Amino acid sequence: MAASVRGTPAKGAAAGGAGAAGSSSAVGQDSINAFLDRQPQTTLSRLYQRPANCLAVFRLLPTLARQQIMALLFLDAPLPVKEASVWIRSEGRKPYEAAMARLDTLGIVRVKNEKLFISSVFCENMRRALTGGGDHRSFGVPCDTEDKNAVSVAFLDDYARVRWEAILHYMVGTDGADTPRPPVLYLLRMSGLMQYASSKHPDDSDLTITSRGFQFLLEDVNTQLWDLFLSYLAMADARHMDLVDVLSFLFMLGSLQLGQDYSTEDLPDTQLHMLEDFRDYGLIYQRKSSSRRFYPTRLATTLTSSATPLVGGEGGNEERGFVILETNYRVYAYTSNPLRISVLSLFVTLKARFPNLVMGTINRNSVKGALSNGISAEQIIAYLTHHAHPQMQKNDPLLPVTVTDQIRLWEREKNRVASAAGSLFTDFSSLADFTMVRDYAAQLGVLLWQNEARRLFFVAAEGDEATRDFIRRRLQS
Repeated sequence: MAASVRGTPAKGAAAGGAGAAGSSSAVGQDSINAFLDRQPQTTLSRLYQRPANCLAVFRLLPTLARQQIMALLFLDAPLPVKEASVWIRSEGRKPYEAAMARLDTLGIVRVKNEKLFISSVFCENMRRALTGGGDHRSFGVPCDTEDKNAVSVAFLDDYARVRWEAILHYMVGTDGADTPRPPVLYLLRMSGLMQYASSKHPDDSDLTITSRGFQFLLEDVNTQLWDLFLSYLAMADARHMDLVDVLSFLFMLGSLQLGQDYSTEDLPDTQLHMLEDFRDYGLIYQRKSSSRRFYPTRLATTLTSSATPLVGGEGGNEERGFVILETNYRVYAYTSNPLRISVLSLFVTLKARFPNLVMGTINRNSVKGALSNGISAEQIIAYLTHHAHPQMQKNDPLLPVTVTDQIRLWEREKNRVASAAGSLFTDFSSLADFTMVRDYAAQLGVLLWQNEARRLFFVAAEGDEATRDFIRRRLQS
């Protein structure tokens, strides 16, 4: 008798087997510094042709590297290595060498014939950035006519906060949250912060947050922006955008003055396209898309500086510590911020809501719901730790061990079973028939599970047709 095959489950349907879910890469593992380090010297040389870029790269460097540049910047001749070494104490030798290695990677300072040479292109344009002069216009071109619809800094702050938080609200699934424009959705998906809600029916307008996306919510606004921009930069070639123009525009934004309006007339096509994109994130304000002037918001002007960024993330303007977690799994969140409440609802079952207080519980279902979205137990614990109320700071440990251990146990329970798409083969008439077909599936590398006593085995979807053909040839002939 031929074996029977039970219907192939839909993609992602469960099949028994041991295994654990793979972990997602964390936000912040990469940075703009690492991105610049990977660029070829030709790209860096083009980048240094604009004073604003030189100043932005300078701001991103460690302190020792900046000191070395300033020591060489206004010298008329290369500096002998021996003279430079006099400035370095023995305990500072390793940090100094690390700083010099960074400058060499970026093509700013090189050692040749026992002398330190600073890049002539970088040197010339860094001097211009510091002393002014020239017609490079890399720091933006302020409008020379009065704006009849001028806006205030307070207006720009509110505008930026609303735009940026609208994206975060969409990420956490806040009820009534507006769906961003397709370019934003595409970037959220390509950056790994969100994924299709259904693998069977992929739709960019129907996305759900990922583990990486939840980690993203824990970062400050500047880190969040640069994480998105790194993905934006990575897609520049595919979108036929000039990478140097993209970087230059980002660096230019960081040098602009908050509240000043700037002209769009001298911007290349790539940067005009970026203006449209960046309006969606709250970095740029334009009254109309056809307007020939734009205002940078605080989100933009703090990109490459140490200035305090706009508090537009899930924390709002409230205190960082607002969550109390009790040993009975009850959660009290002293907040009225809708975004914070939406984030909590990802792993807390909310029971009651007051003007400045939200109450809920952490339970098996709420944690499993978070785990199904790719949020890990450690991320949940990290969020509760990061936002613990000052009243909890006296606790040792900070969070109740019974709760944190149980969250980890729920995750292990979920990870005991891995899911896979495929087919279950049953009803073999003899052990010999079962063994022959099972061994064939194993030889193909598609055998996922077997039970010899019951003459059952499970085959991955990609090996389903080949196994069926083998059965037809051998057992039904």
